[in-house]
Amino acid sequence: MTSISRLAALALLALITFATLSPIQLRPHLGEANIERALAYVLLGVALALGFPSRVTQTVLFICAVAGVLEVLQLFDPGRHARVVDALLKAAAGVVGIVLGRFVIAWAGRAAERR
Repeated sequence: MTSISRLAALALLALITFATLSPIQLRPHLGEANIERALAYVLLGVALALGFPSRVTQTVLFICAVAGVLEVLQLFDPGRHARVVDALLKAAAGVVGIVLGRFVIAWAGRAAERR
């Protein structure tokens, strides 16, 4: 499970990086932009939490750094815009994903104890 979660986190990170830094017309559109951003980072947070269960602090710092760095990198693309509020939304959604992942880990641990 850990290896699959780590692979999923890597794939999600690649997809998020592409969507964030590619020309706007190449960015996948599934719905409202803030919902897309939040969902992507929640999924990344869950994957990181499941992939690195003993490194909660590092995963929180990593996801916040990714959100901030990718947002800053948008400054170098004239067709994109970098906004602090977007970085904060992404970081917060990532942390929510990590919390959800921790709940899954705790729930699975309790379920395993009952058997």
